Amino acid sequence: MKNSKIFLILFIPILFLAVSCEEIYTPKPHGYLRIDFPEKKYRKFDNNYPYKFDYPIYAQVKDDKTKGAEKYWSNINFPAFKATINVTYKDITNNFSVFEDDTRKMAYKHTIKADAINEKVWINTEKKVYGIMYEIKGNTASSVQFYLTDSVKHFFRAALYFNVQPNKDSLRPSLKFIKQDIDTLINTFEWN
Repeated sequence: MKNSKIFLILFIPILFLAVSCEEIYTPKPHGYLRIDFPEKKYRKFDNNYPYKFDYPIYAQVKDDKTKGAEKYWSNINFPAFKATINVTYKDITNNFSVFEDDTRKMAYKHTIKADAINEKVWINTEKKVYGIMYEIKGNTASSVQFYLTDSVKHFFRAALYFNVQPNKDSLRPSLKFIKQDIDTLINTFEWN
């Protein structure tokens, strides 16, 4: 009995130390910076181009000055989000199917990294604006691409790019915010 009391007196503090020293580790989730989004307000882009549309006041539309850029090509820059919508325009001269196929190929080049690619058809018979939007899910270089056309004379193509390493989780809020602006652009789009 005396030995068991000595054992308990010696064992309990050792057991207590062993249990209390063991730290239970819980990994913390990754955090992302908080983004304060500006209020949605729009203005008209109508610079004697073959097209016009509404774009947000926190974005800037600039002519594309890169080598190889053609007339009526532009970039819609979102500086606060490090994002750009690259815009190209082509006159259709019996080559509509070529432009349409090129657009589809450019969207589906992201298949390697994409989780999914959703196609959304756009038809506005009143304004004679038709097109397809490609929503590309996953860690891809471009998340949204689309084209608009009248199927006879005009072909307008656009692609959204973020100037950061693709990370669908951290980009999700900004992408959702800019996607609303793209929807507004498409809904207000007209030919001049």
